[in-house]
Amino acid sequence: MANNTINPEALLVQMRALASQAQSKPVDASAVEKGDDFAKLLQQSINKVNELQQTGSAKAQSFQKGDPNMQLSEVMVSLQKADVSFKAMVEVRNKLVSAYQEIMNMQV
Repeated sequence: MANNTINPEALLVQMRALASQAQSKPVDASAVEKGDDFAKLLQQSINKVNELQQTGSAKAQSFQKGDPNMQLSEVMVSLQKADVSFKAMVEVRNKLVSAYQEIMNMQV
């Protein structure tokens, strides 16, 4: 049977990292010093969202097929993670488009 426990400390660390990303502050200085650029970070984020969506879909299909090791709570949490990450990615995209439009409308 799958382990359905949530580690509060790990969850808090993830929440702080996401909050820091949302505020456009780097999580740690070492990542910036290594030369990680915005495009690479954006690509990694898109890949992570895609991975979460595929995982959620796979778990839902397993549950629908009657897999005895797949619990409904695990499926629901996985699907919610995918949904929240997708919505966050859409908001990031919207902010990028808005910033681009603002820059393009600036008088030179």
